Amino acid sequence: MKFENLNSWIEGYFYNPSILQRAVSILFLPLTAIYCTVVITKRVLCKSKDFDIPIISIGNLTVGGSGKTPFLIEVAKRYEDVFVILRGYKRESKDIIIVSKNGEILTDVKKSGDEAMLIAKSLPKASVIVSKDRIKAIRLAKENKAKVIFLDDAFHRCEIKKFDILIKRNLKNSFCLPSGPYREPKSFEKYADLVVEEGKDFKRVVNILNPTKNMLLVTAIANPKRLDKYIPKNIKKIYFEDHHFFTKEEIKEIINKFHPTSLLVTQKDAVKLENFNLNLSILDLKLKIDRNILKKIDKYIKDYYAKENTDSSNAS
Repeated sequence: MKFENLNSWIEGYFYNPSILQRAVSILFLPLTAIYCTVVITKRVLCKSKDFDIPIISIGNLTVGGSGKTPFLIEVAKRYEDVFVILRGYKRESKDIIIVSKNGEILTDVKKSGDEAMLIAKSLPKASVIVSKDRIKAIRLAKENKAKVIFLDDAFHRCEIKKFDILIKRNLKNSFCLPSGPYREPKSFEKYADLVVEEGKDFKRVVNILNPTKNMLLVTAIANPKRLDKYIPKNIKKIYFEDHHFFTKEEIKEIINKFHPTSLLVTQKDAVKLENFNLNLSILDLKLKIDRNILKKIDKYIKDYYAKENTDSSNAS
């Protein structure tokens, strides 16, 4: 498929550039300089607003997958009255939508987006909102009695006062866009309240649910080659663009061509395929997070409410 070749080239360009790709990257450096100037100016001039509620952001500095969604799920499931807010990238709707309320799903995956639906189904005690306007969504969450808010991919939203958790990635290409994968300079790690790194602060545990003899990997995630370490060798692979919504026709065409005993998919893919009446094998991903990291997040929430109670007492 043409997209597979393009996706492979982009992955190489961003994460493991060849000599030719490095040359292209260098040609883009003048544009990168302009981009960085804008980003740095925005950060320096930014003033944050306190919304009187503990807000935790899970973010990173680079494009592509870094484990933000499973990290958010693993942390958010530990609290009560949680609201998760995310943009809902590539969803068909445009307005602010409550995807789930206390675990009750209120819309479909095309209106919510795949990541939002995955989070909603993974957190039966939480509520999920999708909105391009994060501030509007925060206010809606507060109106609905939220006690803790989690923001997905909001490290760059410096206008919101929050506890920033940054998932660090050590990449060979350290340039900013368009010369490299960084959306903000690597030095911006200093703005995070907590920097976590896979292998050091958390690790992935992956199991294949319903494995079959002749599985075919079909996935629409960023950096799909990162799945290679978790899947059987020599398995055939079909890659789609990140967040792609599958159609019954294209899935039927794939099945007729390869005749798999099941389709091997990620959890994010599964929420878009569960109504297609297919035999799915699912890459079940969970994170094991270091207890010291979880304690720091607990402390932020506890200290926030302790300060609020103290301020209220002093005001009275």
